[in-house]
Amino acid sequence: MDIVEFFQRSSGKWFSQRTSHALAFEQAKGGQSELQIELLPQTDPAVIKLCEQYKLDPTLALCGLRVNWDGTTEGEKAKQVGNTVLVPIADPDSPNEGTLLRTLGPGEKVLLAGRYSVGSDETLTLTAESETMYSEERLWFANPNLRFRTSVLKQSGGFSTASFCSEIRKGVTSPPPATTQSIADKKA
Repeated sequence: MDIVEFFQRSSGKWFSQRTSHALAFEQAKGGQSELQIELLPQTDPAVIKLCEQYKLDPTLALCGLRVNWDGTTEGEKAKQVGNTVLVPIADPDSPNEGTLLRTLGPGEKVLLAGRYSVGSDETLTLTAESETMYSEERLWFANPNLRFRTSVLKQSGGFSTASFCSEIRKGVTSPPPATTQSIADKKA
């Protein structure tokens, strides 16, 4: 499986249930979200715009992924609502690894490209690092309609958060058909 296939399999509506642990405070919180994940073709205006923001040629983009979420966390009154666009750019010598572009999140002022790799076990690993934080997220499918996600966020000052999510596809029995080509198809 390559990154485009992983993103394609992720497309759809999902219910996500998570547990997060603030390790420094020895505190755990539960939460849940509704996710809407949409595969975007390389030519989508959001993909092109994101590549241009990172000063990269949009033709290097393999595809894009738009993720919208609407969720709650135990003990917090405010809902967590947001969205992001992700764009993978494969390493020329290693198509299962590359750079992952993403839109800025709330309060972020600096673009930060991360890395992705798809392992032989079909697990997607995403990493990002700056002077003040390091994050690592791993995602994999137990079956086409059940996905798991773990993440670790380490911040300067010693604060770390770990989380586990189980995500269940809603309303369909398989991912929608692909709207973009896989890396293997592009090379042919």
